[in-house]
This record gives sequence, structure tokens and C-alpha cells, in this order.
Amino acid sequence: MAKTIKEERLRWILPIAKREVRMVEAAKVCPYGKRSLERWLEAYRAGGEEALEPKSTEPKTYQNETPIWLKERIIKIRRKTKKCALKIHWQLEKEGIHIDARTIGKVLKKEGLARKYRIRKVKYKYIRAQRKPGDLVEIDVKYVPGEIENKRYYQYTAIDTASRWRYLAIYDGQSSFHSILFLREVIKLFPHAIRAVKTDNGSIFTNYYVGSMKRSDLTVKTIHALDIFCREQGIIHYLIDPGKPAQNGTVERSHREDEEKFYQQNKFRDSNDLKRKLKRWNTKYNNLEHCGIQGKTPNEYLENYQLENPPYVCA
Repeated sequence: MAKTIKEERLRWILPIAKREVRMVEAAKVCPYGKRSLERWLEAYRAGGEEALEPKSTEPKTYQNETPIWLKERIIKIRRKTKKCALKIHWQLEKEGIHIDARTIGKVLKKEGLARKYRIRKVKYKYIRAQRKPGDLVEIDVKYVPGEIENKRYYQYTAIDTASRWRYLAIYDGQSSFHSILFLREVIKLFPHAIRAVKTDNGSIFTNYYVGSMKRSDLTVKTIHALDIFCREQGIIHYLIDPGKPAQNGTVERSHREDEEKFYQQNKFRDSNDLKRKLKRWNTKYNNLEHCGIQGKTPNEYLENYQLENPPYVCA
């Protein structure tokens, strides 16, 4: 390994200078680029190895360097009056000395006399919303990869954003009927009351962006079956903004886990085999540690929450 810059440059240049390697081939693997190699090669041929020694790019002399007496005058005014560069420029002009305010500023900065403005950085403290189990459940549908017995299947997913507990179900279709059927199962299995659900804007969840809801000339607008069911159950139905799947990020992240750790590692003989393996995978998921709940599993979180917040019982 080269210990100096000169040795590093020489390591790349020597094979090219000796015609052992072509410039084009060396440039493909050289991290410094073809233009640098050409410049080093030209310097090596002109002055040998010493020419590859890095040199300071700062000019030794300045064509229009400010005279020393003028620098001393600027420094003296600054220390005595604390004037800024522009005011010093105006004062010197009255004395018949013409010098740009920017030049005065550079002199003051080089001497350490420029004011160091203190920029206060705004620190944002993000407060995570503390939700209770059941406060918000995200629901979405994932296509089961490929076909099983020449048929397409769909995975409905519901995940509680507080505990990360989730429930999965496989159906041979996706519709408002399946959405209501799935939500009924979630309400039945989840140990807490569900107060709100959040979905995307697909037609299986809402008709806000499809059908008659788009037509402003119709006075009668139908209500989606899922919205009617949620209203009957006392559940608030939230919709994400169109084209913003990140707003349903918890369930989307859950789907990525399913794809990488379940579907890509399993094969299914039929739909019953798929449902059986998916049930085992979901049980395993609910017993996995999660970073979002400080290393607890979803089942542990729900158990601890019930212990810390026992249900109120009337005497």
C-alpha cells in the first residue's frame, strides 16, 4: 500500500508509462478518473517522480495584493471603532483611499476580527403519539404471489399500530363483502375494542374516488358498505391520501415481512396448505420481538397492557 500521495500516483502512472497497461483500461478501475491520470502522466514525463509530489494551489504572490500599510490601517480602525467592513470602506473613501468593502472584509476575516455570527440551530423534538391497543388498526390487501391450483388468492391484513398485533386471512376474492367479513373476524379475535381503522382508497374499502362520488351533478351519493358497517360498530374509518401508501406504513412494512420471510420461502400445494402455513406464520409473527415496541412481542405487549390497565369492574 502507498504511504504517500506521490507513491499512490506513481503506482497508477508507472504501468501506463512503461506501456504495460493502456490508459483507457486503467481509467476504468482508477478511482481518480482519466483526467487525473493524464495530468499525472504528463507531469511524470516532464519532471520524473518529483513532479508527482503534491503542491499547494495557493499562489505565492498576488497580482493586486493589498499593501501592508493599508491592512494595518484597516485593522487599526476596526479595533478602535468596531466598524463593519462597509463603514470602514466609506471612511477610507473620505480619506481618499479607494478599496472595496469585500477586500476589507477578507482582511478582517484573515486577522480574526470578523464577527462570528451565532446561528441558533432549531432542534425538533419528535414526540411519538402514544396509542392504546385498538386506537388505530391498519387494514390492507396483498396479492398472494403466483397462482395456486390455477386460481388467484388475496391476503387481508389487519395490524394494530400500538401493539403490532396482527391478523391475516386468505380469500379467493377481494370485495366489500370480503372486507366486512374480515373486519368481523378481527373484531372477534382482537382482545380490545377497536375504535378506528385506516385503509387505502381502493374500491373494496371506499367509493369516495370511484363511481357516483366523482359526479358532482348527482345529489344522491351512496355510502360504501364498509362505512355502514363501521358506523354500526362505532368505528371511525380513516382514509389515507391518494398515492401516499407510506401513510399506511405499518401494514406495508408487515407485507414486506410476509413477502421476504414467508412467500419467498414456502411453496403451497393448495389453498388449505396456504391457509395452514399462513396461520403458523402469523402466530410466529405475533411472538417476534419488535423494535417499535422496545423489544417486546405483540402478545407480550397486550398481556402487559392488560396487567397494567385492568378492566374496571363495578362492585
